[in-house]
Amino acid sequence: MTTQLLKRYLILIAGLFLMGLGTALVTKVNIGTSPIASVPYVLSLIFPVSMGVMTILICCLFVVIQVLLLGKHFPKIQYLQLLVGVLFGIFLDLGAWIIDSVHIEQYFIKILGLLAGCLILAVGIYLQIVANTILNPGEGIVKVIAEKLGGDFGNIKIMFDWTLVSIGVAISLIAFHSIEGVREGTIISAFLVGYFIKLLRRIVFRVRSRKEPQTATATTHSS
Repeated sequence: MTTQLLKRYLILIAGLFLMGLGTALVTKVNIGTSPIASVPYVLSLIFPVSMGVMTILICCLFVVIQVLLLGKHFPKIQYLQLLVGVLFGIFLDLGAWIIDSVHIEQYFIKILGLLAGCLILAVGIYLQIVANTILNPGEGIVKVIAEKLGGDFGNIKIMFDWTLVSIGVAISLIAFHSIEGVREGTIISAFLVGYFIKLLRRIVFRVRSRKEPQTATATTHSS
């Protein structure tokens, strides 16, 4: 493994850790979990397993669906999505353990915690994009569906997220006769995480744009 490839995988792991921590924080403030975690969260309330373990199982299901949709055209390297899903589930439970002692009662502080969780989650997703290695199963299945339908990834992502939220609501109503885990925080995070990712990309682009002229100037002077 080259140094450059190792660096990219380390960035991926860092991104997964932040994604798990951000998701755990969004869930902890108790005004609705993130869309991708809505189904695992509700199932973890029904069955005696953690949200992280449920997330691993859901990620495995996403990979199976991709294989069924693509058949022999499913890239073998993407089976590593299973490992990515396992790491994400572990980091989600680790994140929940890290913030376990945090207790937030005031609604205003809950909103601040939600915003912080969304930002951390966005940074985690952005780092996975930068790493450009193995897809997260949640992103992988969206990519496959978009290719099959010939649709835009962003639009399919939005529909997929809201489908997960709807499934989470349906399971919650059947199991508890009430809605658990889906509240205003779910709606806020659904829009805010994407906005934060776009903002991060703009900031990085501007920073790089400023550095490139300086590098070019330094090279000209030295020559």
